[in-house]
Amino acid sequence: MNSLVAGQEEDFLAIREAFKTGDAVRVAFYARNLQNYVLAPYVEYYQLRLYLGTTDINTIRAFLARHQDSLVADRLRGDWLRILGKKQQWALFVEEYPKLSNKDEELICYSLQQRLTVRDREVAGEARLLWLTERDLPNSCTPVFNLLIASGQISSADIWSRIRLALEAGNTGVARHVSRYLPDNQALNEQKLKEAAKDPQRYLEKYQHDFRSRADREIALFALSQLLRSGTNQAYARWYKIHKQFPESDQSYFMSALAYRAAIRQDPRTLGWFLDAANSKQAYPLTEAKLAWKARVALREGRWDLVMQCIESMPSTMQQTDVWRYWKARALKTKGELVAANEILAPLSQEHSYYGQMAKEELGVMLSEPATNYQPSMQEISDMQRVPGIQRAIALYQLNLLIEAHREWAWTIRNFNDAQLLAAAEVAYRYGLYDRAINTAIKTVSQHNFNLRYLAPYREQMREVLRYQEIDEAFVYGLIRQESRFLSDVKSTAGAMGLMQLMPATAKWVAGKLGMQNFHHHLVTDINTNLRLGTYYLKHVLTIFDNQPLLAAAAYNAGPSRAKQWRDDIRPLEGAIYAETIPFNETRDYVKVVLNNSMYYASNFGHQPIFTLTQRLGTVSPKQ
Repeated sequence: MNSLVAGQEEDFLAIREAFKTGDAVRVAFYARNLQNYVLAPYVEYYQLRLYLGTTDINTIRAFLARHQDSLVADRLRGDWLRILGKKQQWALFVEEYPKLSNKDEELICYSLQQRLTVRDREVAGEARLLWLTERDLPNSCTPVFNLLIASGQISSADIWSRIRLALEAGNTGVARHVSRYLPDNQALNEQKLKEAAKDPQRYLEKYQHDFRSRADREIALFALSQLLRSGTNQAYARWYKIHKQFPESDQSYFMSALAYRAAIRQDPRTLGWFLDAANSKQAYPLTEAKLAWKARVALREGRWDLVMQCIESMPSTMQQTDVWRYWKARALKTKGELVAANEILAPLSQEHSYYGQMAKEELGVMLSEPATNYQPSMQEISDMQRVPGIQRAIALYQLNLLIEAHREWAWTIRNFNDAQLLAAAEVAYRYGLYDRAINTAIKTVSQHNFNLRYLAPYREQMREVLRYQEIDEAFVYGLIRQESRFLSDVKSTAGAMGLMQLMPATAKWVAGKLGMQNFHHHLVTDINTNLRLGTYYLKHVLTIFDNQPLLAAAAYNAGPSRAKQWRDDIRPLEGAIYAETIPFNETRDYVKVVLNNSMYYASNFGHQPIFTLTQRLGTVSPKQ
């Protein structure tokens, strides 16, 4: 790392703040002491960016050349392209745009504007993909959409599709804006839309005989979707009274929305509603999210024929994800098609993931790691420490500028080969950047280091804590790796703190149970305190759930009452199916990763006996 002149860190933080407030005088003042600082390219960027609109082209290009292939150069090029696009300086825009790596929607739409000027026939298809979103889009997209709508290349059906997407997501502002592209006599009534958003039940009662127009039906479906968010029965009862006023396609659409919400609530009527939606003569196509939940419900019901049907109805890119490859193979096995199943399982089993391990076990193979971990040499590590992007990222981490540091790190390693990735991971580990070390090590393709993928810091502290708790060390490490990536002072947006991400109320409760005197919430980020509190709570939820790691992990993430609620009413569930049908996306992913992590930690720690992932998942008993 470059040697630091006294006060440079403080000056850099000051110049960064001056840049954010547009204070060019202060930027220039602090820049004088930062010419040889490791973050000097950022200082240059701040200086140039403030005058970018009036800076001559040669100065801009000199900066881009001097910092070629750096994050700050790409950032400045993007800023410059925004100015060029706004001014419609297309000759320069065309020259610079292909050199940009980070292309956002604003710049993509400027590019589409430019391509329309040369009558590029592919613009309409690309613009239509952008158009079909529930989100608001940048102003640079508006001229493109205006032209394509005027020429009929974005149709009225496309306009209604986007309105429905926006209303389904609750984005009424987007729906109102898009509706203005329709003729006045077809557009959404904004007053009715406000009424439906404010009190959907009252709206549906007030207008229950007035759903003749497309706009009125869409607002009614929006009101019903709002009711579905708070409960299934109320929305279904209201729908039953008005459904005959809707065409079959709309009826199918609502039934699929009803089934989707019911699936998330694990309502036993879900599958019937999904089938009703599909059996319509004008069945409305299911979204990817709804297809996934229909497949999950079929899994839970043991309907392997329907699981297969759902997977084969998915878009090809969705079918190729590891989750649906695995469950398709399982469905094939139930039909006795072992050769076809193994053709899926064999390549999947080579992946170092939850589903890769599950595939191994389906094939009768135990957990396996590469015969040798690739260990970067001292020279490789030394060379990596001298890479400017790595130096800048570490400097940003040391200043606690985490967002900028993450971006700099990700940019720098984006094209690294396996050996370089592992050298970078080793550097991160040595600087205590455990999250970067893990996230970098897992990117390798053929050469791996599982000690870096599954770091195990704080083992001495952990051993001391585990003397008081009979709990599997590998399980604890698997959980911490997912919770905090071993960053002791991390705090989540929800307020969870420390290595084991304890919520303040949970930490206070555990501290009381342990009789800790003078406990204060700031102690939760202390490593020893966090481990002591976290392992106690984890042992507590393990005890509640008869030492089942799957249910304990679900309870640790989402609370014990939810983990209990997600069990089947009358049947025992295969653990893998319980995990797959957890309603919360975060918790569903969490339990899979934690249990898979624990497999690798058990292997790295040399624990005996070695349990399979299937054994760790176990069987989940019913509620009764």
